[in-house]
Amino acid sequence: MPTGIHHVTGITRRVQANVDFYAGFLGLRLVKRTGGFEDAEQLHLFYGDALGSPGSLVTFLVWEDGAPGRVGHRQVAEIALAVPPYSIGEWLTRAMTARIPVEGPAREHGETVLRLKDPDGIIVKLVGLDLPATAPLPDPIAPTRLRSVTLLTEKPAETAAFAARFGYRPGPVEGAVQRLVSDRDAIDIRDATGFFPGIPGTGTLDHVAFRAVDADAVRAMEQALQGTDVTHVHDRKYFLSLYVREPAGTLLEYATDAPGFTVDEAPENLGETLFVPPHDAARADDLRVILPQFALPGEERTPMRELHFIHRFHRPDNPDGSTIVLLHGTGGNETDLMPLAARLAPRATLLGVRGRSTEEGINRWFRRFDAVTYDQADIRAESEAFAGFIAEAARAYALDPQALTYLGYSNGANLLGAVLQLHPGLIRRAVLLRGIQVLEDPPALAPDALAGSRALLLHGARDPFGRMAPALEQALRAGGADLQAETLAAGHELSPLDLAAAQGWLARA
Repeated sequence: MPTGIHHVTGITRRVQANVDFYAGFLGLRLVKRTGGFEDAEQLHLFYGDALGSPGSLVTFLVWEDGAPGRVGHRQVAEIALAVPPYSIGEWLTRAMTARIPVEGPAREHGETVLRLKDPDGIIVKLVGLDLPATAPLPDPIAPTRLRSVTLLTEKPAETAAFAARFGYRPGPVEGAVQRLVSDRDAIDIRDATGFFPGIPGTGTLDHVAFRAVDADAVRAMEQALQGTDVTHVHDRKYFLSLYVREPAGTLLEYATDAPGFTVDEAPENLGETLFVPPHDAARADDLRVILPQFALPGEERTPMRELHFIHRFHRPDNPDGSTIVLLHGTGGNETDLMPLAARLAPRATLLGVRGRSTEEGINRWFRRFDAVTYDQADIRAESEAFAGFIAEAARAYALDPQALTYLGYSNGANLLGAVLQLHPGLIRRAVLLRGIQVLEDPPALAPDALAGSRALLLHGARDPFGRMAPALEQALRAGGADLQAETLAAGHELSPLDLAAAQGWLARA
């Protein structure tokens, strides 16, 4: 009967840095890439031994540029991977050479330990133990399997008693840490009384999963945990599982070994294909555009730069050299318009940008006082900042600013309209979906100020904000823009008519 840890799952804010650390530096194999089963717009990466064996798996949900969390009680605080005992010195040298934060060697529970931090600040310990891998990796000193996890809890006795359900029994005590052991690995229960509570977010470990012998064992556990917050049994395609919080609040999972990661990929091809959960198959094409791209070690890559606006590229398999800059609507993010843009121009590179203003936690491009009253100083400041970002991006990514096409929706279209007026000549081609005039005192443009700019304005006949659109049209025409405006049988929401109209307009460009 299998016991021990099945996998540990964390949250990362930078997919490329995460891949570089776990697949590059540590040498684990990326054995699966998929959209998240709870939220398919989150990329989920699985690393492990050569076959992704249970007990070797470290997985990450990707919240690209997401908010950082805080490590505290009710969380998994550390993971430990076993490496050959003789390799500790080599790993120390590798970490120092790669400029990875490292402490040690030290002794913990009689074991030699190096303590590293991954790019998100998650503590990863390398423990010198002779624990053979189920499916060894090519590097002879690569991690073999998970050795332990550390849980922070304010109820250590209750947490330890709950862990016994999963095959753990008391082991040695060292300071504030009670070690529990199974036949394969260990859980370190650290008394975190008085610590800050954990906050979910990037740079934290979301949960630890324990091994179940089969589906019947998972269903039996579901029944045994009635009266707690246990979930129903989930089909995760690669395993069946349930979730429950132990008495102190740490999230635990109970997962079967089978069917495993070879259910949809041959062993030699594990991790090569991006899969979408079966229940999201209808929007698979859109999800493959939304989910962040990355390069495996040794593959060609385009470095991402730290610029003044959060941004993300989507590069198609056969790019035609064109680039579309995307500006989302209120509450959106840098990926919202990528599916629409990919249908509009399948071979274009997409550059999604996130607005920097927020309103009750949602993203915007500039502040507002009510639905139709806008902060004029903020509009001008963010327009100038966006113009600076385009200049930055052009230098950083070798883009031609004059060849860019812009696509904005609602609040994003409104910013584009403002930028056209405040920075004439910057935007040469733009599609504004439900854009309106937000400038109360727009600049008096010379008749030829926008002579080199083409714009398509698509309004909705039932759009409650549509009454403010003619003023934008008038201002752009007065500046000499080549303007086409259409009113579609739609409201403020987007419709298939927008795609058709934009495709026709671009085809005539």
